[in-house]
Amino acid sequence: MAAAVVAVVWLVGNWSTVWPVVLAALAVLVIAGTGRLLWRAHRHAVDEDHKWRAEEEAKARDLSMADVDALSWQEFEQHVAALCRRDGCTKVVVCGGRGDLGADVIGYLPDGRKLVVQCKKYAPERSVSSHDMQKFAGTARHEHGADVPLFVTTGRTFTKEAYGLADRQDIVAMNRNLLGSWVNGARLEALLPLSGRGSGSGSSSKSRGPARSKRKPPQ
Repeated sequence: MAAAVVAVVWLVGNWSTVWPVVLAALAVLVIAGTGRLLWRAHRHAVDEDHKWRAEEEAKARDLSMADVDALSWQEFEQHVAALCRRDGCTKVVVCGGRGDLGADVIGYLPDGRKLVVQCKKYAPERSVSSHDMQKFAGTARHEHGADVPLFVTTGRTFTKEAYGLADRQDIVAMNRNLLGSWVNGARLEALLPLSGRGSGSGSSSKSRGPARSKRKPPQ
């Protein structure tokens, strides 16, 4: 008891010297506690993000083309977005619907290029017409600023006129066969140069390299 009294008296007598040390010690404790809470919150957010991405990848991986054919057009757009995320695309959003001006999915490829996707959920035997391609060609870059416009369909192929327009406008045309490869695990960036290949339609579409222009995704 006497020691405590002596300590209190000493603190009172030397308070002008001691209080900065006390405040500094309290500040260190507060900062350490806050830092630990922030670190735990960050780890939780990272873990949740990894869990969400793993779930998205599982959804994208587990569907066959038969499963894709059974999707509604809204579910198909969501599935295409999931495939984009699986392959490392960022800022991926689904924006299809009335007034979408041809953009059903928008995101950024891993190298920073802006990807704008038109999704057409057609019957397996149907072909995409030049009219469909014209509408997308008119908005993909001018309205949405696409670096890589991608037209993806569950239909068998594109008409010769649609393929020709895609070639001239540097639009990637992903037919049913290429979509099947994507669904089964092929990476998007490996498929982009194969626009129009594997359709069985005698298309003369050529393998193309990636667009040169790049941009950073918005922060």
